[in-house]
Amino acid sequence: MINEYVVEVEKLTKKFGSITAVDNISFKIKKGSIFGFLGPNGSGKSTTIRMLCGVLTPTSGKGTVLGYDVNRESEKIKKKIGYMSQRFSLYEDLTVVENLKFYGEIYGVGKKELHTRIEQLVELADLKGKENVITRTLSGGWKQRLALGCALIHKPELLVLDEPTAGVDPVSRRVFWKIIHMLSNQGITILVTTHYMDEAQTCDTLGFIFNSKLLDVSSTEEAIKKAGLDNLEDVFIKYVEEITGERIEHSFDKIKFLRGE
Repeated sequence: MINEYVVEVEKLTKKFGSITAVDNISFKIKKGSIFGFLGPNGSGKSTTIRMLCGVLTPTSGKGTVLGYDVNRESEKIKKKIGYMSQRFSLYEDLTVVENLKFYGEIYGVGKKELHTRIEQLVELADLKGKENVITRTLSGGWKQRLALGCALIHKPELLVLDEPTAGVDPVSRRVFWKIIHMLSNQGITILVTTHYMDEAQTCDTLGFIFNSKLLDVSSTEEAIKKAGLDNLEDVFIKYVEEITGERIEHSFDKIKFLRGE
């Protein structure tokens, strides 16, 4: 029987000394879906991603990615997934095509097949005419598309994106997400971390994470309906207020310099 889940996580925990970065989280990601991790910086999103990618070993709990155990088969996981971070792991002194070729060779893509894939990815990322441009001269938006191409060069079944749109302009973000949805429609599973509500709104399933804890896993519509609110931002704020016991809205009455006092 074919497993419909690409990622399965149960009670996954990561501690760094006395600090718990990820606390006993459980979730599943269906094949071909877009799963969004929504939460502020420092909430545990990136640590979770690194455990699933085989970069960090969990302190406790278990999980599988593409059928491979995150505790015992991390090297196999690394070969089967595509990973892209907000830092865009590109070689600045190489051209667009040279970066794509470099990553293709790392993943062992054959020479003939690599040539075809580079052409396809240049088309996909709308990099036509920029093939021989030195990467460091590209804008943030173009680097973003190139980094995505490098993550896709070996045709991974799972694409992991760790805050991939941080620091890029709104137009580039919009184009990037159009590409992401196109990839999902082609059967590629997407795991993406974000703190942008408009991006999270377009995911099939959302995991709300805050202070290392997974608060809820559901679709956008389900989350809004369960909370009895009007939008995703209000839902997340409600979760945060419930777990902290504090109101997010603060009074500025005591800031005297605003009144010239």
